[in-house]
This record gives sequence, structure tokens and C-alpha cells, in this order.
Amino acid sequence: MSQADRPAVVARDISKNFGPFVAVDRVSFAVAHGEIFGFLGSNGAGKTTTIRMLCGLLAPTSGAATVLGFDVAREAGEIKRRIGYMSQRFSLYFDLTVEENLRFWGGTYGLFGRRLADRLAWAIAAAELGGERRALVRELPGGFRQRLALVAALMHEPPIVFLDEPTGGVDPEARRRFWDLIDALAGSGTTVFVTTHSMDEAERCHRVALMHAGRLLALDGVPALKRIFPPGTVVEVACSRPAQAVAAIERLPGIEEVALFGERLRVVLASAAETADIATRIREAGCADAVIAPVEPTLEDVFIHVIAAAEGAAAQ
Repeated sequence: MSQADRPAVVARDISKNFGPFVAVDRVSFAVAHGEIFGFLGSNGAGKTTTIRMLCGLLAPTSGAATVLGFDVAREAGEIKRRIGYMSQRFSLYFDLTVEENLRFWGGTYGLFGRRLADRLAWAIAAAELGGERRALVRELPGGFRQRLALVAALMHEPPIVFLDEPTGGVDPEARRRFWDLIDALAGSGTTVFVTTHSMDEAERCHRVALMHAGRLLALDGVPALKRIFPPGTVVEVACSRPAQAVAAIERLPGIEEVALFGERLRVVLASAAETADIATRIREAGCADAVIAPVEPTLEDVFIHVIAAAEGAAAQ
């Protein structure tokens, strides 16, 4: 099998312990070349620890992993030379200009002369920073800094880039432009491994791994993940007394989950046939104006569902 035919990343039961605390617990997956692979989970789920192991920054306590065919425990130096990495903490120099930062990072990756000039021109254009190339980084808005950090990690044209919560603290428009750049990278063949706790960002990934408490709970494309709910089993309830409606239905047979979002309820049913019983019970509780309608499940529905299932299994 040639290098191009092998997955870009393979993890087999990797774990990381910090004393008695298990940060990552026997996680396994593979990432294809050119894929946008999303690690979705709340803070503390184990996403950053996993990414740091894959980048050769932390040694796994157990298990094994390869990146571009190199072993993360034995060949970390080879991995570091071949990847791009953008950490949660902004890592560029505030007292240097945009261009000075890019020249510095290009030099650390061994770029000089014509190649450095070509990559510098690419980075400025890709990040849309032509008007800010001589601006000090500390003067840039957050979204501009994030795009700069991304192209700095790509100066040496790595075949894979690891992005750890790359859009934290930036506005929606800056996030959209950042993800447009990620899409372009994947379209050109770069593998993108990105951690996030944002559901809408995860929707843009080719596949998503759902992480919770150090464990991998589910892994698939977003449409496939949503199919864990049979048709008609996710409904939305609109009424004038939503809190009263929750109390009326949360212990009914056939109700798997109830969540209050603003003035509406999101309800997961054991089967679509339970809808009529919910409507009757809510109206009996004094919510005569209740309107119940099936809705398409969201990735957030999936995430809540698999966490609840995992915690329920652990409690048994």
C-alpha cells in the first residue's frame, strides 16, 4: 500500500493518564487524506489532549497512533516537521507585523529565497491580509489574527494541519471566512483535523467524532449521525407555559429526552406514535395552545442523546 493509500492519521486505543485522571480513554479512529475531520466535545472532553498526542507533543500512556505513517511515540520529530499546528492559545508575536511573523515562521520551517517569497504572497492572499501586511499583530481584530495564525502554520505546505479550537472568541463573520479558508484547503488536498465545541462548525466537517469525558462516543458523517433518530421521533413543542409542559411530559412512557430551549421544548420520542399522547397530556396540564410538530434532528440533538445514553449505561 502506498503512502497516499494509507489514512493520514490512525489511532488505536490511545489513552492518556495524568496520575489517576484519565484524560483520553482508549480512543480509536482513522482520518483520510483530504478530509475535514471534526472532534466535537465540550471543554474537558479530551480533544486537546488527543490532538497533542497526535502532534508528538505528548506521549500516549497506552495504545498507538501514526500520523502520515510515522509513530507518534517513536518518531515525533518526523511528525512535527511535516504537519501544521494551530494551538488554542494564539502563538504569533504581537510586536511583529503580519509580514514579519510570516517571514519568521517561514524561516523556522526552512523556507528561504524564492520559495519563502512565494509562500509569503500566498499566505497574505489566502488570509486576505494585503491591507494589513505591515500592521502590528497586536492591532489586528481577533478574526484577522486567527486567519494569520492558520496561514502561518501552512507556510511549509504541510499535508495535514491540526487546528485546536481555532475560532474561539471571534465573531460569526470572522468564523465564516475562516471556515471558507478551511474548505479551500481541503479542496486542494490538505487534511484538516479540527477540534470544536461549536455545532455549526462541526456541520461543515466531512466526518465528526463526538467526544465526552475522554471517550469517543460516536463517529460518522453528519447525515449518518442524525439518522440515529427514526423519522418523526424528534418534535418541537410551542406553548405559552413551556415549564409546565416539561413537568407534564418528562416522565411519560415513550419520552426519551425533553429539553427546554427558550420558549420551546425539544422532545425525543421512543417512536413517532407517541406524538398524540404528548399532545393530550400537555393540553390536560393546562397548555391548550400547544402546537407540536416534527422537526429535523440537529447535531446538538445527537450529541445530547449519545451523552445521555453513555451516562445511563455507566450508571447501570
